[in-house]
Amino acid sequence: MFRNKRKGYNVERKIKIMMEKDGWKVIRAGGSLGEADLVCVKKGNCVFLQIKSTKKKTFYYYGYKDKEFQGFPFYLVVDFGYGKMRILFPTRRVDFISGEDFKDFLKKFN
Repeated sequence: MFRNKRKGYNVERKIKIMMEKDGWKVIRAGGSLGEADLVCVKKGNCVFLQIKSTKKKTFYYYGYKDKEFQGFPFYLVVDFGYGKMRILFPTRRVDFISGEDFKDFLKKFN
């Protein structure tokens, strides 16, 4: 179990760093005690992110499913490894072509 928590923390940290380099202010919700792992703010925009990772080609998500949380967009980010990070509104089944590439998502806010 410890290994899974460490892996999750590393992916959260990687995404946090990417967003901060892009100008976002990012707050990490330690220990995933809430719905979102990261709360991100930039130029009047606020998004909530739930971060997951897998080595498989398909990921099944069982968490929070609404497109908004407290009136702000809520996204699921899945890191499939090898530079394949996908972001989308929460859905049960995600594969490595679902949603959009995470780097393309960041470009929308510049």
